[in-house]
Amino acid sequence: MMDLRQNSEACARNRGPILEVLRNAFSASTQVLEVGAGTGEHAAFFAGLLPHLVWQPTDVAAHLPGIAAWRDAVALPNLRAPLALDVDAAEWPVKEVDAVFTANTLHIMSWDSVGHFFEGIGRVLLPGGVLAVYGPFCDDGSHTAESNARFDAFLRERDPLSGVRDWQAVDLLAKCQGLSLTGDHAMPANNRMLIWRHYL
Repeated sequence: MMDLRQNSEACARNRGPILEVLRNAFSASTQVLEVGAGTGEHAAFFAGLLPHLVWQPTDVAAHLPGIAAWRDAVALPNLRAPLALDVDAAEWPVKEVDAVFTANTLHIMSWDSVGHFFEGIGRVLLPGGVLAVYGPFCDDGSHTAESNARFDAFLRERDPLSGVRDWQAVDLLAKCQGLSLTGDHAMPANNRMLIWRHYL
């Protein structure tokens, strides 16, 4: 049988530091929705080391076979089969969770889709639930590193609607959905992990 698993160098580099943040952020959580699971490596890694969590990976339909291949390879009871999820959809396939994780997604979406992402979080994240978002961010309109500025230029040349987002603008979208910023962690390669709690 053909091995459909894909490997991401970025995932291999960042999964350890991300895990340390998630251990604390998701310590009281039970069900995690991962939006934009990509290759599926994060889901396989985190589900194995955070066994108290039921991990639900999602992505666009084209990525599901690779995610399913990683799930089959690790055969973990707490890692669910991947589901197709379009952040722009009015309804998501998961209705209620107490934790949401996404990595390296907001900068590849349009700004309208980032807004739809947070609207979706507002619908599915239970009161007291936690949202963890990993990726590069600007600070008050300025890049925090030259590498992020170059990455932003690359993204916008490829797709003018994408780009590294300002964390204050993102936080405003989160606040509109009843989310309060509770953590901001420096991460490898000039990335950050932002943590919100749903207080409604």
